[in-house]
Amino acid sequence: MEKVRFGIVGLGNQGTYYTSLFDDGQIPFGEVTAMCDVAPAKIKAMQARGERQVQYFSSYKRMLDAGLCDAVLIETPHYHHPEIAMECLKRGVHVLCDKPAGVYTAQVKEMNRAAAKSRALFGMMFNQRTNCVYRKMRDIIASGEIGRLQRVVWVITHWFRSQRYYDTGSWRATWNGEGGGVLINQCPHQLDLVEWVVGERPSAVRGFCSYGKWHDIEVEDDVTAYFEYASGATGVFVTTTGEAPGVNRFEISGTKGRLVCEDEKLYFYKNAQDSLTFSQTTEKVFGTPEVIVEEPETDGKNPQHAGIINNFAAAILGHGSLFVRGEEGIHSVELMNAIELSGWNGGERIELPIDDMRYKRELDAKRALTKEKKNVVAAVADTANTF
Repeated sequence: MEKVRFGIVGLGNQGTYYTSLFDDGQIPFGEVTAMCDVAPAKIKAMQARGERQVQYFSSYKRMLDAGLCDAVLIETPHYHHPEIAMECLKRGVHVLCDKPAGVYTAQVKEMNRAAAKSRALFGMMFNQRTNCVYRKMRDIIASGEIGRLQRVVWVITHWFRSQRYYDTGSWRATWNGEGGGVLINQCPHQLDLVEWVVGERPSAVRGFCSYGKWHDIEVEDDVTAYFEYASGATGVFVTTTGEAPGVNRFEISGTKGRLVCEDEKLYFYKNAQDSLTFSQTTEKVFGTPEVIVEEPETDGKNPQHAGIINNFAAAILGHGSLFVRGEEGIHSVELMNAIELSGWNGGERIELPIDDMRYKRELDAKRALTKEKKNVVAAVADTANTF
């Protein structure tokens, strides 16, 4: 096999974007041989974009039955991710799943069990892990250069979305269709990075969520979460789709210094002496350790989605290992579930791992009350500059 034959399930915003990566020659190890969507209009729209040696299907199972795919990209509404992934894995078809891995941990655990039994590769589209800045932060922290972890703060409010955005998808921003709002749609990458970059996962969270605060939707569009770590560190995570101009500032503080990432730039405020050691030994009353400000050098690479797809295809062909294993997708889902569960219950302290069945029960109760959207005019938007 010289190239991996890909099938794309879901031809909405993201699925359409991925086809452009193949069309532009950005995926040298792969080619698209099949596409699938339940909406005939989306298939027609894709066909109108140009001639391709591709077969189209309205059922992903029929697409798999056709034997045209070595691997599948899953780009459907969130609830369907585990179901489609498990069917592919059962058939020995490789799976690259878009975020989130699923809506709730119970279904993601089932998917992970299926992956463990399959001979096929299972990957997650955590494209933000390819960003050289986040990779550098992870390396610095893992080396011990920031010392003992003290605080994690991520304010990410540049997710502004118009009412039109929500109105163009019948499933979007509903408990029954999407399973949540800004946490499950916009923030899975950041919730993944909070653990991947820091190297520690929160042991407990409190979530303070506002539902339909800035939009006519039933799910959360404004969130502030408080993290506790077993090491004694704390954290704050702030996000919304209703704030403009927004900001994306990620900072991690330790006893030896603070990393600050903002506007794609990384700064390391490095203490000349560990702050705890300084505190215990200095004769100064108001003194602080001397600080040296550095701008750590990175490799400058940030291949994003194309990088993940190329790595996945290369791994299938035996040219290296997976950069992101699919089983890792559960971590961001669990953190999102914990924040949601706390938000539904007045900021209750939720310990991780969460109670899977409690979360599903409370989610199902909300799904039963979802209001059906009427007169929705579906639209496919260009997502190229939204990540």
